[in-house]
Amino acid sequence: MSTNQQTHDHDASRYPSVPSVTGLTAEQPIFLHRPVASSQSTESLPWTVDKVQALLDLPFMDLLFQAQTVHRAHWPNGDIELATLLSVKTGGCPENCGYCPQSAEYDTGVKAQKLLDVEEVTAAAQAAKDAGATRFCMGAAWRAPKDRDIEKIAKLVVAVKDLGMQTCATLGMLSPHQAIALRDAGLDYYNHNLDSAPEYYDQVVDTRSYQDRLDTLAAVRAAGISVCCGGIVGMGEAPVHRAGLIAQLANLQPYPESVPINSLVPVPGTPLADSDPVDPLDFVRIIAVARITMPKARVRLSAGRQQLGEAVQALCFLAGANSIFYGDKLLVTGNPEADSDARLLAKLGVNGHRVEVAQEH
Repeated sequence: MSTNQQTHDHDASRYPSVPSVTGLTAEQPIFLHRPVASSQSTESLPWTVDKVQALLDLPFMDLLFQAQTVHRAHWPNGDIELATLLSVKTGGCPENCGYCPQSAEYDTGVKAQKLLDVEEVTAAAQAAKDAGATRFCMGAAWRAPKDRDIEKIAKLVVAVKDLGMQTCATLGMLSPHQAIALRDAGLDYYNHNLDSAPEYYDQVVDTRSYQDRLDTLAAVRAAGISVCCGGIVGMGEAPVHRAGLIAQLANLQPYPESVPINSLVPVPGTPLADSDPVDPLDFVRIIAVARITMPKARVRLSAGRQQLGEAVQALCFLAGANSIFYGDKLLVTGNPEADSDARLLAKLGVNGHRVEVAQEH
């Protein structure tokens, strides 16, 4: 691990001061990231960055009307999916993601822990199910799991599936054969976020490339596992980078079944600890544009929801969000408690989404 001085020196080169970032404008060129072998031109894609930016620039009420129209057309029941996230292996990650308290590079008070056993995870999943959650996501702080780690995670997947819940995992980068092993265990979804636009990505993390993330998503798709992929806003990015993130997600072939949108939760000890909060209405705009560009996806309110308050969350649901992480913790940061969420949904007259899950494996 680097000393504190080394960490600060390193961070200064990766995290520019806010004025130098926010000075960027939508007129600056930004391009979608894709493998070199691809022959598809930017112009042929359904959502160019300019088109996404034009949506973000709409008058707020017009944007919400368009998003709500799309949402009602594709989600007439208007239900909200309830998902719970558990950190099954916390801390000690060798990556240097600037937002993450689980990085071994930063002193955030998060200690490395071993993988939870099957009994602990099953008990947590049962509690989540009893509280109304239908999807259970297991997160592990790895850069890339080893095959022996995948074998252990597969046992967790089987145990949670046996409870009748949908399963999701976020474990870092996967090789194709690892994705197949998770599919064979019954994994329904794999989460691997793009975090930001490709042009801004190296300001957030430089221990892996954007292409690494796309390669993992490709392996997950090829294995037949549904994709959960979104990003984070509030990391000092310019508006054009937010448009670039949504365009990148919307142009995946196909776009993700689940799209978690995170508002940065600044954690002391991380390079992004002093980041300015996202304007609440700007956050709602991002939810609305995600709904318009990915009409059949579950758009999830994820990290940072605790800071939004009930009124902004209600606007997010109006804009097309139809999934939330449900419970008292997101990996190692706080989240509204289940009782508070239930009261909010009751106030809004919104029903939680329930699913029947096949238990074959």
